[in-house]
Amino acid sequence: MADEKTDATPFLQNGTKPVIAKTPISKKQKDADKAASKAARGKAFRQVLAAFIANLGTINTGMAFGFSATALPQLKSNESSIHITENEASWIASLSAAGTPMGCIVSGYLMDAIGRRTTLIVTEIPLIIGWLLVAAAQNVPMIYVGRLLIGFGSGMVGAPARVYTAEVAQPHLRGMLGALASVGVSTGVLIQYVIGSATSWNVLAGISATIPILALLTMLFVPETPNFLLTTNKRERAESSLAKLRGSTFNLDEEIQRMINFKEKNHVEPLRTPREIIKALLAPSALKPFSILAIYFFVYQWCGVNTITFYAVEVFEASGASLDKYWLTISVGIIRLIFTVIGCILCRRCGRRPLTFVSAIGCGCTMITLAVYMYYVDFWRANNMTPVNSWIPVAAIYIFTISCTLGYLIVPWVMIGEVYPTQVRGIVGGLTTCAAHLSVFSVVKTFPLLKHLLHDYGTFGLYGSMSIFGTAFFYFFLPETKGKTLQEIEDYFCGRTKTLKKASITETA
Repeated sequence: MADEKTDATPFLQNGTKPVIAKTPISKKQKDADKAASKAARGKAFRQVLAAFIANLGTINTGMAFGFSATALPQLKSNESSIHITENEASWIASLSAAGTPMGCIVSGYLMDAIGRRTTLIVTEIPLIIGWLLVAAAQNVPMIYVGRLLIGFGSGMVGAPARVYTAEVAQPHLRGMLGALASVGVSTGVLIQYVIGSATSWNVLAGISATIPILALLTMLFVPETPNFLLTTNKRERAESSLAKLRGSTFNLDEEIQRMINFKEKNHVEPLRTPREIIKALLAPSALKPFSILAIYFFVYQWCGVNTITFYAVEVFEASGASLDKYWLTISVGIIRLIFTVIGCILCRRCGRRPLTFVSAIGCGCTMITLAVYMYYVDFWRANNMTPVNSWIPVAAIYIFTISCTLGYLIVPWVMIGEVYPTQVRGIVGGLTTCAAHLSVFSVVKTFPLLKHLLHDYGTFGLYGSMSIFGTAFFYFFLPETKGKTLQEIEDYFCGRTKTLKKASITETA
């Protein structure tokens, strides 16, 4: 009927719309809501401080990478107290990466056996000895042994720092804090570039020993992660640890109960026999993410990032750049550090997949550009011509550094602390960093050989092509873990849920 009201028609009385009164929210209710919000999120400063201390050791990893860039030209000089050959230089550059895989495996076992915090303390010992040995070196073998120990310690610190950070941080902070390790590495590279350009290689090594000493002392003041303590059935210590990390206003009982439910749902118990460990490692929840990250690390290392890092001075010299090669190297370190910090922020806002695509496409295009310019440099030099447009290789390396830093240098390292099940997070995290540093070693050690076989332009063309082809792999296989709890990620890799694409409503990371 014409006068029949629908549900959408407002009720009218005497032709007048009723006044709809809004119930005011009392100040008491607002205060209660605010208190509930605070209880749901612990004190960010405490989590940031704990994560910062845990990642101090990762500065050493960057120093291990950056040391050879300034030390090798000095050691090759005829004025050096220890004169080295081209072959010895390649071993000094790559031996730190050769010692790293064993350190990764050892720390992976120690993390699950003695805890994340204790492992981080133990890792600093070989680093201190290694740097002091290089500083006091009287011959090449002493440098070799020192570099091996530095690499071993660098391998030990990688996974524990990231796992510790992932376990002490709440999801809304985890993405940003998980990227602190990448900031540490970039800081270490810059420290070596700046100090190395102003002092001798052995003094540089002595100064470098202060970082692991500082890391060891500060780790004595932070608690073990609640996740690990619950895994070893130490509930009281887990509550004490969580209280230190979240503050007095936080609802400790609720989060502890959530962790216990997580442990019971996934049958998280300490693995005691080799058979149990192997079975857990071969489970889809561990094997799938390990395969994805191992290939990720292979692709990103073979885009040429650590060739630039380890041989920065020599690359600028070969590129035909007219500016001072040491200042150019330092500027690369500064750019890398600045954009690592920016990448930390973007990792929280943009997610893992978009930043990865920025790196894959950006690194591929800039490496190919550098390769083309180097081809012309060879032609000009062969014909006694002066290189022109020398700003091109500098711009290519700068843009390469920015592109690589925003995704490649952050995303896979953050995901180490996110994608693995609690039960084997230590072991498989160590195996992942082992695979990463094996890729580093393969690239750094083969660079002189590839230069000989393919020339500079062919080598960098290969690196660029690898990054471009890696884009397809990332598109089809890399999941988006932004805003996901550790439980949601584990459910995905176990097959309990089919996708991680849908954004989480309640949390961001």
